[in-house]
Amino acid sequence: MDLFADDDWPALTAGVDEVGRGPLCGDVVTAAVILDPKRPIEGLNDSKKLTEKRRDALFDLIRERALSFCIARASVQEIDQLNILQASLLAMKRAVEGLPIQPELVLVDGNRLPRWDYRSEAVVKGDSRVEAIAAASILAKVTRDREMKALDTQYPGYGLAGHKGYPTAAHLDALKRLGVTAIHRRSYAPVQALLAEAAAKIQPDK
Repeated sequence: MDLFADDDWPALTAGVDEVGRGPLCGDVVTAAVILDPKRPIEGLNDSKKLTEKRRDALFDLIRERALSFCIARASVQEIDQLNILQASLLAMKRAVEGLPIQPELVLVDGNRLPRWDYRSEAVVKGDSRVEAIAAASILAKVTRDREMKALDTQYPGYGLAGHKGYPTAAHLDALKRLGVTAIHRRSYAPVQALLAEAAAKIQPDK
């Protein structure tokens, strides 16, 4: 599907997307991007449809050519406290508010909008339809993937560099063998179940 730019949108239109709602560990990462029509970037698309090599190349181009961009996040603690939806919306809000150039319009991937005063629209499958949202999805995914690779060295044995925290069979097996770490989301059902199981084992017999 070809990405498009609507002529009715103002020049300072920001695209916003998040990465990391599904994983059992790590922050949820968001990005906001205002592209420069005078410096087009070829090959923008939903980050999940691109190879890692292509995402890395586009990551550098977006940072170089965009009029404005900001990468933000919500922490594991905020995810557990607020729930993943509200934490994602909070991270999106932080990304837009952190833009060096403030937008006239914000286009957000999905069907929910943060509570803010910006003129904005939710765009379902926006990362495959709108260039600025695709650019945001690339910034967010590359940032989070690199962070998970770094965390893999801090928490060896969990396979974070491979599955990026998603609930794969290998990740669930590692959690059972090695236990829950500080970067795991305790509000997520698989992690909750393992914590409850561990707590039950140390309860004294009545």
